Amino acid sequence: MEPPRGFLSSLWNFICFLPYFIGLLILGVLKGVILCPLILIIVTVGNFALILGLWPVHLFYTFYCLWSTKQLGPALKLVLSICVLVILLFWPLIGFASSVVGGAAYGFLSPVFATFQAVGGKKTNAFFHSIYDGTWDTVKGSVTIVRDLRDVLYHSYFSIMDDLRLQGPPGGKYYEIRLLYIPLVIIAVALGLLVDIPMIIVIAACKFPYMLIKGWRRLFHDCIGREGPFLETICVPFAGLAILLWPLAVVGAFIGSMLASVLLGAYAGVIVYQECSLWLGLCYVVASLSIYDEYSNDVLDMPEGSCFPRPQYRKKTASRTSSFSRPDSFKNPPSRTNSINAPMVELKPLELLEGGLFKGCQRHGEIMVSKGVITQKDIEDAKSNKDCGQVISIGLPAYCILQTLIQSAKANSDGILLNDDGTEVTSTNRPRDTFYEWFLNPLLIIKDQIKAENLSDSDEEYLGILVLFSGDPERLRNSNIGLPPESELRRAEFEALARRLRGITKSISRYPTFRRRFESSIKIILEDLAKKNGDGRKSGDSGPQRIPRSKSMFARMLSEKSFKTRNGKNGYDQEAQLVDTDRDVEIQ
Repeated sequence: MEPPRGFLSSLWNFICFLPYFIGLLILGVLKGVILCPLILIIVTVGNFALILGLWPVHLFYTFYCLWSTKQLGPALKLVLSICVLVILLFWPLIGFASSVVGGAAYGFLSPVFATFQAVGGKKTNAFFHSIYDGTWDTVKGSVTIVRDLRDVLYHSYFSIMDDLRLQGPPGGKYYEIRLLYIPLVIIAVALGLLVDIPMIIVIAACKFPYMLIKGWRRLFHDCIGREGPFLETICVPFAGLAILLWPLAVVGAFIGSMLASVLLGAYAGVIVYQECSLWLGLCYVVASLSIYDEYSNDVLDMPEGSCFPRPQYRKKTASRTSSFSRPDSFKNPPSRTNSINAPMVELKPLELLEGGLFKGCQRHGEIMVSKGVITQKDIEDAKSNKDCGQVISIGLPAYCILQTLIQSAKANSDGILLNDDGTEVTSTNRPRDTFYEWFLNPLLIIKDQIKAENLSDSDEEYLGILVLFSGDPERLRNSNIGLPPESELRRAEFEALARRLRGITKSISRYPTFRRRFESSIKIILEDLAKKNGDGRKSGDSGPQRIPRSKSMFARMLSEKSFKTRNGKNGYDQEAQLVDTDRDVEIQ
């Protein structure tokens, strides 16, 4: 029997696909029910053990850094100590609740999505992958969650607190707070929470059914007309799953509104302190209801405006429109033909880091190990989290980023050329993650500065050494590689450039996924080092082993031409001989 055409054809296809979709859903739910308790136990026990075990250390070290820093004044330290104490007292409870909710959601939803992804993808044995996918991967993912939290609580936390403790006040003047307005701030915060929390909950509850019904209506309309998420056949399972899980999305939006009400209410204290007026803070309490109402109307595509008044709460305000402007996607939805024919470069954040940074660290690290620039002691110091270990943990990633920026500047690229396949990351095609918003623009500025400096080979060599060894002053002083510029101004510019690049890299290294992936690259470097040492033992040497020498030293890798220019015909041989002598590292 040939199915009807047009509208009824789409409906017929959906009805024929419905039993298949229900079967996949039952299979995914069954896997989720089985794995959810195990994942919940792993995430909850692991996270809570880390939080509770490090809580006394965090309590002591937070107050130690807070009171020993020179960036904050005495009054501000006192106020922050009270706020930090409240946060730290509630932190174990918040961490436990978040682990329970997050672990249960991940343990149940991850197998369900993996089941549909296995069938919708291009895998050969779809039946096997529909059963296997989402099982062991979910277990490993739960362990990864615990691992990332450990990196945040142990490495990222201490890195941030050490910067707070060691860095001096900007401009020689510390931050201070006006104690006179603290009582007024407390009053504004209390009134803001008292008014905004119940009112915003009522507004969200009134719009809750509208969001649920309108979302279902839009999804069913797209399903019948094969538009939106139902446009491509491979997306149909996920779009059907979106219909079933849409109530959870609405509940999540409602909970998000409840949390946002706390922030909106507490921001009244900021208005009071900034504007030095309790009256303006009270005006903001009323205006925040209108702000939330207008924003929710725009998100739900409801009529613009709000029934709540919006008094002026700033003494000087920038010009703005009467309401949030609607995105073009509400007015002009994308056409079906454009979504198919228009070429689109999809850049995924983790893949960019994996291909552009971690592989570069691995490649440069292996070269430096073979040349003797990076020794076993450097890697062990980095693994033990010592200050001298910054040659590996900060210097090596910063050096890789520097080489990428130099390569991009020489190629006259508008963005940043990755080292692996020449992929160009620009401001237009970058992933829309906050991570890239924070770090891409500063790196583009540094790239333009490098291009404007018109670096010579010796300049690139000297800048690379500064970036690599600035965290170890003794190592930097003992480094004979790189001829500093004659101009003191140019030398100061290079030092400032190296500090900025290392600072950006240090901020990137505080992200948990960075440390996990970077350690895997270091592990490969260690394996390469052990392999070379093993080859030396097989050759019949029974004594201490040395890293194999190479005629092309690290200096030659940076710039062979600069050494020939500096030392003449025999100067490079003398320099290489010195480096060869310094790099004989005995490994027991």
